[in-house]
Amino acid sequence: MKTIKIILIIISVFALLFLATGLVVKETNYTASVIVDKPAEVVFNAFADVESSKNWIPEIKTIETVNKNAGVTGSVYNITIQNNDQEINMSEKILAYVPHKKITFFFDAENMLKKDDYNFTEENGKTKITLNAKCQSDSYIVSCIFPYFKGTFQEQSQMYLNNFKDFVEETK
Repeated sequence: MKTIKIILIIISVFALLFLATGLVVKETNYTASVIVDKPAEVVFNAFADVESSKNWIPEIKTIETVNKNAGVTGSVYNITIQNNDQEINMSEKILAYVPHKKITFFFDAENMLKKDDYNFTEENGKTKITLNAKCQSDSYIVSCIFPYFKGTFQEQSQMYLNNFKDFVEETK
């Protein structure tokens, strides 16, 4: 009986710590970067082309334009991702667009709200792309999980940036 009480206390402590995570950590932030051996204009134009993102994000199944603004900022797209056997629908909105310098996306993917802020800096004909990402959720339980997957989110973003680098350096 004493062993059961100890096990229940341990489980309760872990459950409380898990649930406290959502109170303490409101959003999960991370960065990723890559240097592309092309000028900023070429890199930025390839990156900003929403349709070409299928070339470096292999999980994208479809991209549908909902609203394309002349100034780009405020444009909205619906994207379907194929993740293993599951389809995930999300919306993408462009929050900021400064040609050859910066582009900011906001993604709403079911229980994940994500802001990706990409900055482009050129030096000696090479362009550094720096991603500053912020993830949060409108679900309390899911927001408790995000901090534990920060490394996974960062690895995936880094992989996409590396894929983009390869795509641009091979084709542009």
